[in-house]
Amino acid sequence: MGFSHLMSSKRYNHRRHVEGRSHLFTRDDTVLHARDDCEPADPPDTVTDRLNTLLNSSGPGYTLPLCPNEQYLIQDTILFAAPNQEISTVGYPEGSDRATLVVSGAVVNGNGQTTAVDGTCANCSGVRLRHIQVNGTRLGQGIISGGANIEMGGSNSDQLIEFVHSFDTRSWSCLHIAEGAFACNNVTVQNNDIGPCGSQDFQQWADGISMSCQNSLVRNNMVNNPTDGGIVVFGSPGTLVENNVIWVETQTLLGGINMVDYDPWKGNFTNTIVRNNLIKGGFADGIPSGNETDGANVDDVIIKIGLAIGPRTWFGDQYGNNVSASGTVLNNSFTGAFGYAIAMSSAFNFTVEDNVLTGNTSFIGARGPNCSSSDTLPNPAPFIIDWSSVSDSTTQVDMQNVTDGNSLTCIMPPEGGDFWPFGGNPSASQSQPSGSGSSESGGSSGLSGGAKAGIAIGVILGVAAVGAATYYIRKWALARQAARRQSTWNGPTGTY
Repeated sequence: MGFSHLMSSKRYNHRRHVEGRSHLFTRDDTVLHARDDCEPADPPDTVTDRLNTLLNSSGPGYTLPLCPNEQYLIQDTILFAAPNQEISTVGYPEGSDRATLVVSGAVVNGNGQTTAVDGTCANCSGVRLRHIQVNGTRLGQGIISGGANIEMGGSNSDQLIEFVHSFDTRSWSCLHIAEGAFACNNVTVQNNDIGPCGSQDFQQWADGISMSCQNSLVRNNMVNNPTDGGIVVFGSPGTLVENNVIWVETQTLLGGINMVDYDPWKGNFTNTIVRNNLIKGGFADGIPSGNETDGANVDDVIIKIGLAIGPRTWFGDQYGNNVSASGTVLNNSFTGAFGYAIAMSSAFNFTVEDNVLTGNTSFIGARGPNCSSSDTLPNPAPFIIDWSSVSDSTTQVDMQNVTDGNSLTCIMPPEGGDFWPFGGNPSASQSQPSGSGSSESGGSSGLSGGAKAGIAIGVILGVAAVGAATYYIRKWALARQAARRQSTWNGPTGTY
C-alpha cells in the first residue's frame, strides 16, 4: 500500500487476545488453507453484500469477524445495524496483519464511494470498530464530496473506535464522529494510528480525526501526515482530548489541533479539555554536522498553526463576532517547524496555560497568495493572541499580542533554505506520551537553539518569545484512565 504502519506489538501494554481462538492457517508444501473462524474476503464481488447481510441479520451484540492479513475490496459502505455490534479482526492484532477494508467503489465524474464503515444508524449505541485498517484509496486523485473514511457517532452513545488504522481518505476526513441531533454522547477514540490523510494542494486537504460528539474521549492516538486538521474539535462540549501525537513528514498541515469551528455547536467548548498532546512540525532531513541545529527539508514541510483557537484564526471575519467559548488548553508540547505554535483570537472564557516548546523549534513562513490584502499577517512566533477579539480568558504569560489574528493559515513555508530544526518524528519503536508514572521533561531546553530571526529570501523567520528561555517544561504525569468530566450542556444556543 506504500504507507508505513506505525503500530507495533510493544506500543501498548494491554494487548488483548480472544480466548479460545487460535490461528487456523495451516500450510503444506503447496496449499494455504482458509480459516473457518472469520468471514473470507473472497470472492470479492460478493464480499460487500455478505458483510452487510451478517450485520443486518445477526442482531445486537454480534461481532463481524474479519480475517487477519486479508484485504476486503468493498464496493459500498459497511453498515452497523444494531446496538453493541462489533467489527474487528480475529485475534485482535495491532499491526499490518489487521484486516483491511479497501474502498473500491467506482468513481465517476468526481462522485463515488467515500465511506468504508458507518456507525451512525438510529440504533447504533455501543457499537465497536476495533483492530482493523481502512484504506480510502484516494491514490493522489482529487477530493470527492461525501463522508469520511469512517463515519461514527450520530444520535448514539458509548461507541468505541480503537486500534484502527485509517488512511488515504477520498473525502474530507479519515475518521469523523458526528454529533447527530446533538444527542451523540460518550464516544471513545483511542489507540488508533491515523493517516496520511488528504493532499496539501489547495482545498484538497483532509482531517485526521474530526470530533463532534459531546462528553467524548480522544486519547493515545498517533496522527501522521494529515493536511487540514490533525484533530479537529467541533465544540464537542465535555470532551477530553489528551495524550495524542500529531506529526508531519512529507506534507504541510494547516492545523495540528483545531478549536476553531463555530458550527455545529455554536462555538460551545464548555468543559472541552485539550491537554498533554505532542505536536511535531517539520524537521530537517538527514543528520546534523558539527554544531548545526538547522538544515533543509526537501518537502518544505511545516505545521502552519500547532493549536488554533477561535474562528477568526482560520476563517477571518466569515463568522463575524462569533467566538469559541469556554474551552481549556493545558500542557501541550510543540517541537519542529511551525508558523505559530498556538494562535488565539475570537475566544471567550478560555483557559490556555502551561503549553511549552520542547527540543528544537523554528517559526517560519511568509505571506502566501491566498492572504487577504486587508489583513496584517503577524510574524511567525511561538504563542500569539489577538486580545482585541479575546475576552474573559486566562492565558500563559508568554502569549504575544498581535493586532490581526485573522486567516493565519494563508502563510506559506519557505522554499528551501536551512530553516528546519534537526530532530525527529515518531517511529514504530517509539511510544506515545506515556501514561501514569512516566514523564517527559526538558527544562530550559524547550527553546530551539537554532531558531533564527530576520528575513531571508523573502521568508520571515520567527524567534522564540522573549522570556521563554527560562520557561521550564513541567513533567507530564498522565492518567490513562482520567476521570471523565460530565457536561451539563443540553444543546446549541446562539452566539456568546
